[in-house]
Amino acid sequence: MKISETYTVRSAQPADATGLHRLIADLAGYQGQRHEVKLSADQLQEQLASQDCPFECLVAQTGDELVGFALFFQTYSTWEGKRGIYLEDFFVNDEMRGRGVGQALLRELARIALERGCARMDWSVLQSNQTAASFYRKLGASCMPHWHHWRFESKDLQRLAC
Repeated sequence: MKISETYTVRSAQPADATGLHRLIADLAGYQGQRHEVKLSADQLQEQLASQDCPFECLVAQTGDELVGFALFFQTYSTWEGKRGIYLEDFFVNDEMRGRGVGQALLRELARIALERGCARMDWSVLQSNQTAASFYRKLGASCMPHWHHWRFESKDLQRLAC
């Protein structure tokens, strides 16, 4: 857990569902896709309370308000023979950007990865989001050359499975 003068970084709890859902919607809005969020705060709370939660999440909090989050899950590298972490979503609200919140979230996630013996941490960035790319480069991250992120959506999975 990271504590500063203005914020705390900690693991998300079921009681954080409403605030976390707001941040997820804000992230989607930032990417121009708020209408794509199908997850409800109730679903999020149920998942966070589950013993088989499909993700883990760090939140940054100032006072009673959540101001940022890093949602992640475990991966595995067959080449390394070790676990990894995939950072699915990462967001800090506008008011808290530039105050070290994002860096604190990523530092805590890096600490968790090392503690678990992870070989690496991966994530995707929209090509148009040069602000994020610059932030990650400044912290020492590199964009993987020759790789593109691919996906089967639900309808594609259904078609492929038949």
